[in-house]
Amino acid sequence: MDLQKIADEIVVSLQPRLGEGKVADYIPELARIDPRQFGIAITTVDGETFKAGDADTSFSIQSISKVFMLTLALGKAGEQVWKRVGREPSGSSFNSIVQLEHEHGIPRNPFINAGAIVISDMVLAGHAPREAIGEYLRFMRYLADDETLAIDEKVAQSEQRTGYRNFALANFMRGFGNLDHPVEHTLGVYFHQCALALSCVQLSHAGLFLANRGTNPLTGFSVVSPKRARRINAMMLMCGHYDGSGDFAYNVGLPGKSGVGGGILAIAPGKASIGVWSPGLNKVGNSALGSAALEMLASRTGWSVFGT
Repeated sequence: MDLQKIADEIVVSLQPRLGEGKVADYIPELARIDPRQFGIAITTVDGETFKAGDADTSFSIQSISKVFMLTLALGKAGEQVWKRVGREPSGSSFNSIVQLEHEHGIPRNPFINAGAIVISDMVLAGHAPREAIGEYLRFMRYLADDETLAIDEKVAQSEQRTGYRNFALANFMRGFGNLDHPVEHTLGVYFHQCALALSCVQLSHAGLFLANRGTNPLTGFSVVSPKRARRINAMMLMCGHYDGSGDFAYNVGLPGKSGVGGGILAIAPGKASIGVWSPGLNKVGNSALGSAALEMLASRTGWSVFGT
């Protein structure tokens, strides 16, 4: 299978659709991004990377960070994580407060905003916010095998100034006793984790341990057990695209996690880690062209977890 040819063909196929969707203009720094961009990178478990389009352009990973923070939290707290966060799809908007009230401050899963804020609170345990952010950044550099990874402070500050709904969610959960630290500290970690800038190539490297039973084949380092890698992939398949998760599973059939910066990390277990990016979002907040590209990739490779 010629993965480079497939990546090139996907870029050509999507060329007429560049600019489709709407950028996340409620975050001022993201509103400035040129929507006419698309990149794809495929890194196989053999360690080869195939890329096309704007695959080396850095972008804000936003909610894709939730996968990596969940990995850190599971490393610190193990199965205790699930006492504070559920494992079920939400079927609601990623920043909805209605479901949270109904379920007494226990978020439905770790990939909606409320759940991710609780996960950030867990990672913060025993640290000052700056130390927790440093731990996350070191972890990401370790996963991507790239010391140049950095957090975009302008994006982090932009989110901090305008993240009113996230402040509401955090205060709500604090009221239910499901947040251990001051809201400003937990959200400081949360906004900074989301503001990490990666390219498609770096993202495909960082997620590779999930495609290879918990071990990064680029470095040989074991990140998590095979069982934990399988369970993180399961969460991504069920909950990785908010209330568009069912459509993504139906059309693509791969574990994936989207971010409102326009990126998507997708995992083909035993095969590859894929990073795609295009800033224009569809109506449920997922990259319009990124989703289309992954559907094309799954169709041409037969990588869907549900069969060819």
